[in-house]
Amino acid sequence: MTYAISQNCCNDATCVSVCPVNCIHPTPGERDFGSTEMLYIDPAACIDCGACADACPVDAVFPVESLTGPQRAYAEINAAYYADAPAPRPAEGSPNFHSWSEPSFPRTLPSDFAAPRVAIVGTGPAGMYAAEDLLLHTAAEVTLLDRLPVAGGLLRYGVAPDHPATKGIGDAFARFHSHPRVRMLLGVEAGREVTAQELSAHHDAVVYAVGAPGDRRLGIPGEETAGSLAATTFVAWYNAHPDVPADAIDLSATRVVVVGTGNVALDVARILLTDPEELAGTDIADHALAALRASAVREVVLLGRRGPEDAACTRPELRALTRMSGVQHVVDAHDPRTGAAIDAAGPQEKAALFRGIPRERVDCSSPAAGGPRRLVFRFHSAPVEVRGTAGDDRAAPDDLDVRVTGEAGGTGIRAGMLLRAVGYRGAPVPGLPFDEDSGTVPHESGRVTGVSGSYVVGWIKRGPTGGIGANRACAAETVATLLGDAAEGSLPQPTGSAKAFRRLARRRSSQVVDARGLAAIDRAEQARGRRSGRPRSKLATVPALVAASRSRLPLPR
Repeated sequence: MTYAISQNCCNDATCVSVCPVNCIHPTPGERDFGSTEMLYIDPAACIDCGACADACPVDAVFPVESLTGPQRAYAEINAAYYADAPAPRPAEGSPNFHSWSEPSFPRTLPSDFAAPRVAIVGTGPAGMYAAEDLLLHTAAEVTLLDRLPVAGGLLRYGVAPDHPATKGIGDAFARFHSHPRVRMLLGVEAGREVTAQELSAHHDAVVYAVGAPGDRRLGIPGEETAGSLAATTFVAWYNAHPDVPADAIDLSATRVVVVGTGNVALDVARILLTDPEELAGTDIADHALAALRASAVREVVLLGRRGPEDAACTRPELRALTRMSGVQHVVDAHDPRTGAAIDAAGPQEKAALFRGIPRERVDCSSPAAGGPRRLVFRFHSAPVEVRGTAGDDRAAPDDLDVRVTGEAGGTGIRAGMLLRAVGYRGAPVPGLPFDEDSGTVPHESGRVTGVSGSYVVGWIKRGPTGGIGANRACAAETVATLLGDAAEGSLPQPTGSAKAFRRLARRRSSQVVDARGLAAIDRAEQARGRRSGRPRSKLATVPALVAASRSRLPLPR
């Protein structure tokens, strides 16, 4: 029996570190690492030790014999990766054969090295990978800050609720929240309650892991029409983000148009069409579950500017979407290039996943009909204008006319909502330089250009690319740069103490939550969830989160 990696793969390569026979590829040292959609286990080299399954933070590794239903395809997917270019299979005793051990990322530091005091701004995966690296491999003291009174970042507010295994990596990060060398100051916004200069004055180094909170624009007329929203808003809404109110989304329309073919576009399409009772056992926001139960949406049209062969999503996510139960799938045949690409696709190409899906010319000029929910894939089509009722007063549920390219010059799609899923975008960080073109902070190997002692990691460093696991290697690079600067003595000396900074933060913000408060929020949400048979019921407003944090009980052991 061998093991296979499945849809939930996060690419952080923990499994690579523990494999005793080097059968998982690509590894961090190989050219393809970071560019493949997932990691793959070589069935011919796997020795069935199970170390990878034990180490996987998102439960993506399974024995092949245990795979059932659509998951069985991952046995073939893993094997196919090695069909043309098999990876080296080292023999026992060779330099690449190693026994099972915990992942190790050693740092070369002088014997008299004084561990730095580091502030990390942002508690999403990028920030927590940086914290993990510092805490496991140095004696650094770490202050974790987040503008919200709860930790998690996109892990809490960006991962779809029907992907609970992906959120499992949060358990690995949570063990550092109560680490003896960690202090948490949640509910404190850098650049607002405390400045970049004040952060630097109280820490040897500051690591900014603030992500990419904005969204890219389409740049078309009518983009601001009521009913036209960023997909990031919809994602935040169904994940109970405090920035998005419960009534921000109107699901009274029969059709929704989603622009984009990336994983976020697939997420929002899937949530809109999934039977709400299948979501009732997840941590989806209470208000979102209620709205989806009453939803009038019967059809989602997914727009791709290019063809199916160029879809921006990963194959695992597309495979799952095309196999949704209770949903009719159709490929709009308005452009002959779509069908030609599907027919010509090789077995490992994305376009091949559309084989077997009916193709027809779809007329979306009137509201969607009743009957089963339907997902329409429309490629070689881009929105050029949104027409509808201006302002906040909607004349009718399906009052948007989304003009799109294709079909002899263009056509109109009648819809009630347009969701723009064309990417995230970084925002300027007060006190740091900012590149408007890339939406990132200029840096060299993580070191902020022109600001001594300041560093970046994650999407604000490299742009909104790569999943959760990509942040591990990204954080390792930044931490290595930081520690190199510390070892050389080039970090500026702080003038204030850690205790003084905590007092300053509490004076500036009345909503500060520490590790005990975070644990209290976790208990409160899990208790709320138990009452309705769910893993947790998220608190969706800042006041509710802060109030729950004040219910002080001992930290769980």
